[in-house]
Amino acid sequence: MNAFKGDLRRYVEENFLLGAGDRALSDADSFLEHHVLDSTGFLELVGHLEERYGVKVADDEMTPENLDSIDAVAAFLARKRGAVA
Repeated sequence: MNAFKGDLRRYVEENFLLGAGDRALSDADSFLEHHVLDSTGFLELVGHLEERYGVKVADDEMTPENLDSIDAVAAFLARKRGAVA
């Protein structure tokens, strides 16, 4: 799971925290509560996950439990990749 976190952090910082270098986002911080992602941002994140990690994110998997923080996304990827392997 930790293998995903660095890549996810870079992706979020480069694509959604534009110019917010002084803004500290912990791995557990909610993307919604901290206004990091909006609905379009979540769709972009899903596209990144599908392209980068070769997973398919089903509509019913697009939930805060799976996609609302770096920790949540890393755990989701670990489950998805474990199921694929």
